[in-house]
Amino acid sequence: MPLPPPLQSTLDPHGPDAREIAEITWVLIGGAGVILALVVVLAAWAVFGRGQRRGAWLGSHAAVVGGGIVLPVVVLSALLVYTFIAAARMPAAHAEPALRIEVIGELWWWRVRYMDGDASGGHTNGGIDFETANELRLPVGRSVELHLRSDNVLHSFWVPALAGKLDLIPGRVNRLTVRADQAGHFRGQCAEYCGTQHAQMALWVVATPPADFDRWRAAQRAPAAAAPPAAFMQHCASCHAVRGSAAAGVLGPDLTHVGSRLTLAAGALPNHVGAHAAWIADPQQVKPGSLMPAFARELDGRQLTALAGYLRALE
Repeated sequence: MPLPPPLQSTLDPHGPDAREIAEITWVLIGGAGVILALVVVLAAWAVFGRGQRRGAWLGSHAAVVGGGIVLPVVVLSALLVYTFIAAARMPAAHAEPALRIEVIGELWWWRVRYMDGDASGGHTNGGIDFETANELRLPVGRSVELHLRSDNVLHSFWVPALAGKLDLIPGRVNRLTVRADQAGHFRGQCAEYCGTQHAQMALWVVATPPADFDRWRAAQRAPAAAAPPAAFMQHCASCHAVRGSAAAGVLGPDLTHVGSRLTLAAGALPNHVGAHAAWIADPQQVKPGSLMPAFARELDGRQLTALAGYLRALE
C-alpha cells in the first residue's frame, strides 16, 4: 500500500486525544483573534478617529484599567480554565488498554516491543511478545498504552494525528495512551533534538481493523521464513536478530520480518530491494553519522543483491 504524503498536523485528528488538542488549538486561536481584532479596532479609532471625546476617553483611567488589565485577565483566565478542563477529559476518553507496547528511542531509530497478551501485566509482569522497529501497528478503536523510554539521550514521541508529545527520558518510563478511531497511516517524528540524524528519526503508525491486526500480530510472532545466508551471518548477525536462526544481535533493529515494514532506516528509504542494497552498501550516504557501517567493500555485487533480496523477502 503506498504511503500518504508525510504530513503531520494537529489539525487533522484521528483519535480522541488529538481531537481535544485540535479543539484547544482552535479555541485559543479564536480567543487570540478576538483580542487582536479589538486591539486593531481601537488602534484604528485612535489614529483615524476625530473629536475631543475620543482622545479624552482613550486617555482616561477607565480605558487603561479596562483595556489593559480587566480584559486580558478575564479572557486569558477563561482560556486557561477551558484548557485545564479540556485536558482533563483526555484520560477519561480511554478504556483499559487492550495492548501495551514498549517504544525505545535509539540513535536514530525506534525500537518497538509488543508485550505479551496479558493486558494487565505490561512490562512488569509480562515478557516481550515480539520486536519490530520504526513502525506501530494498532487495532482501530482500541486503546493502546505506550511505554516510552530511552537508553541514550532525550527523545520525544509525537504522532500529532493521534496524541500530543511525550518525552523519552533516560532512566525513566513515561506512559502515553493512544487510540486510532479509523484505519489509516499516521506519520510520527522525534520532536526533541537528539543528534546528527534527528531530522530522519521518523516512524509510521498503521491502524487496521482488529481482525487484520490480529493476523499481522500472529505473523510477526512467527520465526523468519528462511535462514539467513552466509553473508548475513558473517556481517550482520552481530548487530541484528533474525528469530528462528543463530542471528541474535541486539544493537540494531530486529530484522525477522523487515520486509513487511513500510520504510527502512526510520523512514529514510522506501522498502524495496534497491533501497536495501543502497543502505547495506553505504548507509552514510543516506544518514550521515548513523551507527550502521558500510559494507560496499566487503560484499561484491552478487552478494549484495542476494542479501538485499533475502531481507526484502522477510515478510
